[in-house]
Amino acid sequence: MKKKYIMLIMVFAALAIIPMACKKSFLTQTNTFSSTAAATFNKPQDVIALVNSIYDTYQNSDFLKKSMWYYANFLTHDWYNNGNDIVWNNYTIPSTFAALSTFWNDSYIGIARANAALPIIADAKARGVITSDLADRLTGEALFLRGMTYYYLTGTFGGVPLELNTSTTTPSNGLTPRSTQAQCFAQIISDMKQAETLLLSKTTLPAADLGRATKGAAYAYEGSAQMWLGNYTAALAAFNNPELTNNYHLIPQYINVNEFNNQNNDESLFEVQFDLPAGGTQDWAGSWQPPGGELGWIDSFGWPSEITGQGYDYGSPALEYSYQTGDTRKYATILGPGDSIISPGIIAQWGGIKGYPYVTGGYAAYLAAPTTDITDKNRYTDGHGNIINTNGTATYPWYGTDGTPRSGYTDAKKWRDPNLTGGSGPQKLFGSQNQVLMRYAEVLLSRAECKIRTGDVAGGLADLNIVRTRAFGGTPPAVWQDGLQVDGTPAPALTDPMQKVLSEYRHELTADYSLMYLLRRAGTDATTGKAYDAEFIHLVNHVAGAGPDNNTSPIIYPYGPTSDGKTHGVTYNDLPAGRDILPIPQAAIGLNPNLKQNPGY
Repeated sequence: MKKKYIMLIMVFAALAIIPMACKKSFLTQTNTFSSTAAATFNKPQDVIALVNSIYDTYQNSDFLKKSMWYYANFLTHDWYNNGNDIVWNNYTIPSTFAALSTFWNDSYIGIARANAALPIIADAKARGVITSDLADRLTGEALFLRGMTYYYLTGTFGGVPLELNTSTTTPSNGLTPRSTQAQCFAQIISDMKQAETLLLSKTTLPAADLGRATKGAAYAYEGSAQMWLGNYTAALAAFNNPELTNNYHLIPQYINVNEFNNQNNDESLFEVQFDLPAGGTQDWAGSWQPPGGELGWIDSFGWPSEITGQGYDYGSPALEYSYQTGDTRKYATILGPGDSIISPGIIAQWGGIKGYPYVTGGYAAYLAAPTTDITDKNRYTDGHGNIINTNGTATYPWYGTDGTPRSGYTDAKKWRDPNLTGGSGPQKLFGSQNQVLMRYAEVLLSRAECKIRTGDVAGGLADLNIVRTRAFGGTPPAVWQDGLQVDGTPAPALTDPMQKVLSEYRHELTADYSLMYLLRRAGTDATTGKAYDAEFIHLVNHVAGAGPDNNTSPIIYPYGPTSDGKTHGVTYNDLPAGRDILPIPQAAIGLNPNLKQNPGY
């Protein structure tokens, strides 16, 4: 999908020019114009580009990061925001928050493109413009992308309007009321089931079409949607389909799951494709702007401020401490003060943290004035006069360069593109790292939950241990527990199978696009009567006797190198009732009086 496509598509009966860019060579460029669909879509490339425009919905950093990723991660309190979006940190997101409108509007643009594509594909097939096989595949892709978009919309907001009208003569008036959450997931299942019969298998997908939806991806999302409805037996059937079990596998080492040179790997079921176009730049003047943004700021903006000058995301110390001893996912996910980066790509390119321009420049400044340049000495040396090669030090954590609160902990899972430098040196801020929305490890963990829910506890734990075996590089520990609690004491052994599932979701999938969705999907703990998501977030952040659990302001973290009597942007307030879904954007309610706001907003 490397080349750009400019396509005319009918959205609510109006033709609009939409720039298209999807990665990995999806045929040639086209730019046609006419007043009718029959005249516009008269070559196979035209119809393919029409479907490509649906994929393009996701090539938008504001949509992927500020909408989906923020929801999936900030609400869990494994990660926090530094910048203009700190409302995520204490569950006070208003309905006027700009990212909500981005999420809502871009989702419905993608859904509208899918709805518009379906009759055009059918017409092109009837006129002999495309073959039956190509028509089936493109129809499957449109249905898959519509279903996937509704999956994230519904998981985030609860029930949403189901816009399914594909008529070119009587378009929707945009005043559709909300369907229930259950109705939305039932529709997602319907779309995925149809897509399963039409999409290509991973085994038959041409190399030039790498990045397109496959049968396996449809089965994965169908299974997850079935779980939202409590249909665990049906979900197991989807997860056990040979399209998944035969064609996708855990790659041997966890560190390589997110490596820049290992994109579209054997574990990836669906990832949004990005690419650096020929002649493009990676600075502010580059091709990152939507629509059609081939680059994204998704990763580098969350690196330490001391490396990039940004540092808009940071991690919770509780996440790093929660990894059990020997779990290789720890430093592949989060770095604390004194931790070294373990990304093979970063090490090969820069020698680790020590090679980045701000580090080398700061170290050189210290060498030029070793007795007076205390700031650079503390920031860019290892405490012994050598250039630093860690994420800050235990004595001088990297809290940022602008005086705003950060924890000193960094997202290592998203620090993988060796081409980026942030705001330093060559100003390479915008990258072409693909964004993985679904991978096989999530399928295995979801399958484990299904087995436990249907009484096969031993089978569920066996599935969990498939993932844990990779995590520990061999047989996992016999005692199943997290690492340290917030106060630095060892966590108790886990005995409840569902708590084991939730722990594995967290340690495998935090900083992906999944965690909060999976916690909310789990529903209610029958033993305690509490929502699993709120209960779990409380358990992993709570310190008995350390103060209120509903403190909306940052607190003094009680353990570790950052426990210095000062606040560093970390909270451990509980998830308020009803705040595991977001408010419907006020702008959308203003346009559609049939929309009702979520309770409590």
